[in-house]
Amino acid sequence: MSTRLGDLLDNARRERFVGRRREVASFDDALDKRSPQRLLFVHGEGGIGKTTLLLELRARALAAGRPVIHVDGRDIDPSPQGMATALGLRPGDDTVASLPAGAVLLVDGYEQMAPVDVWLRDVFVPGLSADNVVVLAGRDPPAAPWRTDPGWRHLVAVHRLDPLVPAESFELLAHAGVDPSVRPHLLRLGRGHPLTMALLADLAETGEVPDTLADVPDLVSALLASFLRDTPGEAHLIGLATCALAWLTTEDLLRQVVGADAAVVWQWLARQPFVTAGPRGLFIHDLARDVLDAEFERRSPERYAAYRRIVQAHALAGLRAATGVDRQPYAQQLNFLHRKGPLAAAISVLRAQGSAAVVPARPDEHDQICAIIEKFEGPTSARFARAWLSEQPERLSVVRTGDDVAGFAHHLRCPTGSPLEERDPVVRAVLDHVAREGPVRPGEHVDITRFLAGAREHQRDLYAVLVASVSSIIEWSTSPLAWSFATTVDIGYWEPFFEYLAFTRLTEADVDGLQHVVYGIDWRRVPVEDWLDLMRERGHSGDTGPPPAAIMRPPALDRARFAVAIRTALQTLHRPDHLAANPLMGSALAATATGPDVAQLRATIENAVTCLGDEPKGDQLRAVLHRTYLRAAPTQEAAAEVLGLPMSTYRRYLARAVDHLTELLWTVEIGEVRRAQFDVRA
Repeated sequence: MSTRLGDLLDNARRERFVGRRREVASFDDALDKRSPQRLLFVHGEGGIGKTTLLLELRARALAAGRPVIHVDGRDIDPSPQGMATALGLRPGDDTVASLPAGAVLLVDGYEQMAPVDVWLRDVFVPGLSADNVVVLAGRDPPAAPWRTDPGWRHLVAVHRLDPLVPAESFELLAHAGVDPSVRPHLLRLGRGHPLTMALLADLAETGEVPDTLADVPDLVSALLASFLRDTPGEAHLIGLATCALAWLTTEDLLRQVVGADAAVVWQWLARQPFVTAGPRGLFIHDLARDVLDAEFERRSPERYAAYRRIVQAHALAGLRAATGVDRQPYAQQLNFLHRKGPLAAAISVLRAQGSAAVVPARPDEHDQICAIIEKFEGPTSARFARAWLSEQPERLSVVRTGDDVAGFAHHLRCPTGSPLEERDPVVRAVLDHVAREGPVRPGEHVDITRFLAGAREHQRDLYAVLVASVSSIIEWSTSPLAWSFATTVDIGYWEPFFEYLAFTRLTEADVDGLQHVVYGIDWRRVPVEDWLDLMRERGHSGDTGPPPAAIMRPPALDRARFAVAIRTALQTLHRPDHLAANPLMGSALAATATGPDVAQLRATIENAVTCLGDEPKGDQLRAVLHRTYLRAAPTQEAAAEVLGLPMSTYRRYLARAVDHLTELLWTVEIGEVRRAQFDVRA
């Protein structure tokens, strides 16, 4: 008897089939009656390998002498009659009695059969012979009754198809004939997703090996089609774009981008097979994220950038409003937005292992931390660490593996007047630099990442990179900082990172013969919001080095010059040409996303005047400023008359009002109060 082409096709498929051992074993146990299960649910995202698995199960059933009926839900009218027709039954046939004894029924695309799911569960499947085995494969997990009914729980096995593990992915690429030297790179791109691996293997066979998925738009489009089926509308597409951008997506975040549709979009996203609902929000599978991210940026770069700004602003606002450990998710969100940079690329390795929780240290961990410092940096550094931990324990962050500290970063807040600031050569060098180049102003602080290490590889440890990155985002974004500095004893490893971060090498100090190099940034000249935008741009461009001159503000005004500038601005509030020459144009009061703006400076001052009304007797202060500068009377005498005040009282109120206004605007200038906090109340 001649061999059929179909047999050759089946053999070729089986020779190249990899993975899915758990699902295959479950099917074999059902065939051989080694388990009570007679119905298997297989579910997973598009391209994850459901059809490939069904073909393997079909071949195994045929090899075991079982008749096989293989149908596709996409080709069936979702009705009892449509099911009967697909099974080859005549109208009016008893669909139960007509199935071959011992037959295996394989249904692909089961999500299309949702309208008859109840009928299948309550009528069709219960009527099958106990020798029949049924496999239902679709994108969605089974409806609740399949899993909660005591009878079905005994007879049903549910299998979610996950990406292939690295060894299986290597085997798949080997079967496809991919050169061994290329396999590790394709493995990183494909992330274990079978369809992606197969498409990348096809590209590699032609000699094309892309650096990123974004470099192969046709492949991305094919993958996107496998992920997106019957997307209900524009709001859902925007929700997907948000999921692709964000580390985690909450309904609050969705409300920022889709408005009133947020709840509906959230529910739809949570049902997608490549999305996981966690305790804090929705997480999208890494490959789906890569594909969606590349496609949305390619198709609509302006909208993509706008959504990114929304996600960033939402995370930054949440970080600043939260306290304690509640800040961690927002810091992770901000960090993740810049995942194309070198720091985030290193951190993604640890996230893949599930070891990404950066938390405050406990006092009983100080000994571990000092021991790590002594091991790598010597006893003097360890003594300084212990002393600083005694004075400022609250800014020590760690990552733990089990009961041990895997990595840590200790931030110091200076100046405090502590004797340690003079005794510690590194801190002394930092504060000397600040005094020379940009002294702190009233209310401002200096942040110094003084100690940074991992338990195994010191400052090259990925846990050190992780904890430094997340803890720094928190410190830099939530405090009225003038400067931030970071110390390293491994300049060969860290210098490229600092150059990417636009931190400049500023000073150094020797401790026990070990050179400590210090990099820093003046936040008064490059505000955190502008710096975050710069990091996003550098993630795409690969640029490094000091901040570009175009985004730099002028040197910061000291407190006295700031007060003079406020008085001058009040007197010229309605003269844009004069206001444009005011030194405040280089301050936070005039800053916008596109640079200093005269209208913004005026609005900030006017909004601050409005907010003075919240203070004790604030209505009087607001009224006198309003009549003198905002809606000015012709003269101060006329203003006093309108307000019903004697001239001496008017002048006393005016002086006090200007002082109060200056104090309020100073808190904005140094970052203690965010301008948006009173902008919206005007």
